Amino acid sequence: MKTVEGMLVAKGVKIAIVAGRFNSFIVDKLVEGALDAFVRTGGEAANVTLVKVPGGFEIPQALRWVIDAGGVDGVVCLGCVVRGATPHFDYVAGEAAKGIAQVALSTKLPVAFGVLTTDSLEQAIERAGTKSGNKGFDATLALIEMISVRRLVSGNG
Repeated sequence: MKTVEGMLVAKGVKIAIVAGRFNSFIVDKLVEGALDAFVRTGGEAANVTLVKVPGGFEIPQALRWVIDAGGVDGVVCLGCVVRGATPHFDYVAGEAAKGIAQVALSTKLPVAFGVLTTDSLEQAIERAGTKSGNKGFDATLALIEMISVRRLVSGNG
């Protein structure tokens, strides 16, 4: 049996980060974690393009633009949507997730989902670098591995 498994090596890799500015005090920590993961795995900070959009709802559209523009090996999407007292959370979180998934499935480039969808601000803080680690870091590791898997599967690894 032949097994294909990606590696966590970002040397020579170019990525984009599409990040929502809403809840920026959380998202900025996710972006820091993403950049840390990229550099720790051998990537160069100069090979990262950060695209900021207003919030989670706008991430899928910017993701499509980044992919269409080319020049990257993959994209990580970062944002933070915190549940409130109205159904707004359900619409924004759901549409962000669906939109990112739709774009990801329509492209050959790896896309990683690092949009926090939490019930409270405390949960968001925990996932942005405290108790539960940094989900921006984790999403970027997943992206790097998927870039490697894609190269191996296509014979370019």
